[in-house]
Amino acid sequence: MAKGKPSAKLFNLSRLVRNIEVWASGDPKKIGRRYKNRYIGRKVVRKLWKWP
Repeated sequence: MAKGKPSAKLFNLSRLVRNIEVWASGDPKKIGRRYKNRYIGRKVVRKLWKWP
């Protein structure tokens, strides 16, 4: 099993911490904006990945 790069692990950890911070704030506006942007970002990346 590959260990992966330490910088990638730190990046993933920082994204997880940010998600926890947003949820802990309890602000529905922040939560909605965070997950809307994640959804849009994933859709864009998938489209670009398939782009010839």
